[in-house]
Amino acid sequence: MYEHLVSFRFKEELTPEKEQELLDSLYSFKGRIPGLIDVTAGINIKVEPENAHGFTLGLRVTFETLEALRAYGPHPAHQEFVKKLDGILDQVVVMDYAVSR
Repeated sequence: MYEHLVSFRFKEELTPEKEQELLDSLYSFKGRIPGLIDVTAGINIKVEPENAHGFTLGLRVTFETLEALRAYGPHPAHQEFVKKLDGILDQVVVMDYAVSR
């Protein structure tokens, strides 16, 4: 299995409605993207605000195979989500790794 972790920082604070729209879009991946096992996403509750660096939305996607992870980027469902970020995204951090256990 492979994990895909993403943290998003936006140009300005998002409204609760926009946050929910993005979360709904992320959760819609399940059942639509082949090889995707699980999705979790949420808004940072800022337990450690000094370490958040302005990142407010987190995403974790689990894939069955490396091939499924590679196919995720160009998938239409993912590209729909990417379009929702146009003009509002300041920075994104992505980490992908094989699950060893």
